[in-house]
Amino acid sequence: MITVEEARAQIADALQPLSTETVSAARSFGRTLAASIVADRDQPPSAVSAMDGYAVRSEDLGREVFSLRGESRAGAGLDAPMEQGQAVRVSTGARIPDGANQVVIQENVAIAGSELRTRDAANPGRHIRPAGSDYQNGQQLLNAGTILSPAKVSLAAAAGIGDMPVMRRPRVAILATGDELVHAGETPDADQIFNSGTPGLSALVFSIGGQPLSLGIARDDPEDVREALASAEGADLLVTIGGASVGDHDHLRRVFTEEGGELIFEKVRVKPGKPAWFGKLNELPVLGLPGNPVSAMVTARLFLVPALRILLAQPSALALGFETAVLSEDLAENGDRETYLRGIRDGATGPVRAMTKQDSSHLAALSEANVLIRRLPDAPAQDTGTTVEVLPL
Repeated sequence: MITVEEARAQIADALQPLSTETVSAARSFGRTLAASIVADRDQPPSAVSAMDGYAVRSEDLGREVFSLRGESRAGAGLDAPMEQGQAVRVSTGARIPDGANQVVIQENVAIAGSELRTRDAANPGRHIRPAGSDYQNGQQLLNAGTILSPAKVSLAAAAGIGDMPVMRRPRVAILATGDELVHAGETPDADQIFNSGTPGLSALVFSIGGQPLSLGIARDDPEDVREALASAEGADLLVTIGGASVGDHDHLRRVFTEEGGELIFEKVRVKPGKPAWFGKLNELPVLGLPGNPVSAMVTARLFLVPALRILLAQPSALALGFETAVLSEDLAENGDRETYLRGIRDGATGPVRAMTKQDSSHLAALSEANVLIRRLPDAPAQDTGTTVEVLPL
């Protein structure tokens, strides 16, 4: 058995980032940026008004009466420079005329014909957004590898990027195995259960930015498994669930080898999830997850998520994002495998406790958990109030 860190490193060595493509900015949410975006002009490109009002020279504000001359509107600025004692009507976002350096808001003026009266005090720069105050020409706005949130999409669009260079979505084929499984909506026999692994992993793949492709359920028959593996052609990654043990009805690993598959690792010193394995079937990377649903979902967090981030060329792909939390209950000593306990953390930064149910088949407990508590091999018992590592779910 190898360690969790060794398993992630071997997965990383076997994978390469995918190709790139271009999508419209409006369809780029959640995608991974493939190239950095650099501003090619200042924003705003010139000084603009932050309020509806009148542009003046602040040094003129000792006087009460100004002569009105024209208007500067958003998208149609006034080009002639300001002269002493003049005021120009400006709307929010309008270019400030040359020579003006203050805006008097419209609530603080009185207009009579072509004259403006105000008692505002001089305050140079008031209600003016300077040129380049948001960002400047040549400034790097977004780094390659950035996951595009709505705000980041808006920033790119503000910089004039209509088509976004993004990483292609990884096509992740998911194959469940076992005669004991039926699809949701079907009628199970007394000895059957519903296939929860494929929907759960599909949701996880989608959340990271991948495109899940269900290959259905391969029965406990070598030929059925062989056909299912062949149907993964065209995927960027194949994820299998179950069928990797040494029982008489577990054919997946044997058929994988017969079809030319190469094992890179076959067991991990982790709990839950020891049977997790990884290899290549010709050029197709294959990640094998345990059949127990909790084991599959936990090992997917440890191995599938980093694999997807590598394919998407996201920085720090192997960093799982551990945080620290204080225990609100004691923890017993750990065994010889790195262990991930389902836990509940109070709030975003509050104390954490391990849940009572830790069986690898208990999905209800996993659905209630909001963290996994990491326990290193042979870790001693820990008392309430000590600090542990947690992985947010």
